[in-house]
Formats: sequence, C-alpha cells, structure tokens
Amino acid sequence: MIGYIEGKILNKEEERILVLSNQIGYEVLLPTIVMESLTDKKIGEEISLYIFYQQTERQPKPVLIGFNLEVEKEFFQYFISVEDIGPLKAVKALTVPIREIATAIEAGEINQLTKLKGIGRRTAQKIIATLEGKMGKFALIRPEDRKVEPPVEDFSKQVLDVMIKQLGHRMGDARQMIDRALKRNCAIKTAEELFEEVYRGKQMGE
Repeated sequence: MIGYIEGKILNKEEERILVLSNQIGYEVLLPTIVMESLTDKKIGEEISLYIFYQQTERQPKPVLIGFNLEVEKEFFQYFISVEDIGPLKAVKALTVPIREIATAIEAGEINQLTKLKGIGRRTAQKIIATLEGKMGKFALIRPEDRKVEPPVEDFSKQVLDVMIKQLGHRMGDARQMIDRALKRNCAIKTAEELFEEVYRGKQMGE
C-alpha cells in the first residue's frame, strides 16, 4: 500500500496530478485545498505528498488521494468515517482549510459545514454527531503562508539589469550601488525596495 510519494510533476489537471516516481507515473487526486497550495508548482518540479490509498471490492481500481501534511491525511480518515461520506465525496468537500472545518465541527456550526461542496444539512448534522469532540488537534493546524518571497539574487539581478540597460549605468558602478544598498538594509525583499535604497544612497553621496 502506498502512503507517501516523492517525485516530479508530469501533468496537472483540475483536480489531479500525475507524479513520476522511480520511473512510474502515479495519478493522484487532490482536494481543492491541496491543489491550491500547488499553484506555483510547475511541470517537472519536485513534489512530495502523503497518500491515502483506496481500493475495495466494489472499487477495484486503486485511488490515490494526496495531502501536503500527514495531519491532513489523518483528518481525511476521520472525515470519511462519517456515514454517507466516501473518499471521492470527501475529496470534493475539502474546499476550505481543514482547521476551519475542524473548528466548525467542534462549534457545531451546521451552516458553515453546508458551505462545503456536496454537503447538505443532514450530512452536516451527521458530521457533527460523529466527529464533535475529536477535532481539537486539527483546529490547531497552523495557517499556511503561501506568499513566496523572491530570493535576493533574483530581484537584485533584476535591478542590475534595469540600471544597466534602461538607466545607463556601467555594470561596475551599478553593482557597487546595489551591494552598498543591501549592506545598509539587509531587510530588503523586493526590487522596488532595492531601487529606493539605491536612490537613498545616491542622495547621501555614496
């Protein structure tokens, strides 16, 4: 049984990806919350997923469902223990962060749960009746910060290119101004901030 996969992304579709691992391509279903976290991932990039493996007599074709965190997979296993919620229905239902679903279950918020795709009022009541009192751990999942800051070398190269090709500076002079700016302010994280610091240094006569 497959519980974890590391490999390269071969293909991305609306709700599934194809992962190449050890010369084998694995088709993995992803809940919306997981797919959204992979927005910046491109074909050919490395990926790692915890896998829920589903195969039954009624459904002999194996189904692989992927998660970023092992605790997300654990929540999924609780979720499908609810009557009338199978793995495929659960995959479609996870449209908001798991911590929010867990919080709604613990608070008995039926209306919040009915906002999940495919979950009606009756099913929401079953979810609360089955899982209430077991969700505290999942409600504590730390919110994921998906904002990716560009590496310093990326935006400094961008500024260098602009200073040389568009603003007319010599490469040596431009490099010195950028280096001094980064030394003065090591908290710079964007090209705009670096331009401002370079200009500030120019004003100071550096």
